[in-house]
Amino acid sequence: MAHYESDITKFIKQYKTEHPDADQKQLEGRARLWDKQVDTELLENFRQARVPQQPYVYQTK
Repeated sequence: MAHYESDITKFIKQYKTEHPDADQKQLEGRARLWDKQVDTELLENFRQARVPQQPYVYQTK
């Protein structure tokens, strides 16, 4: 049982051998979407400028 590999593991290994640049593309995608510098001052200004929502948004005053 120590040498068992699931179908998913086999697929990932095969994919990585067929696409050697997959790891680099994954890191680039992560950097584009998640690894961002957060401007805390700007974020705080957005939070302070938030307008509270009415309990029933479609009701007019």
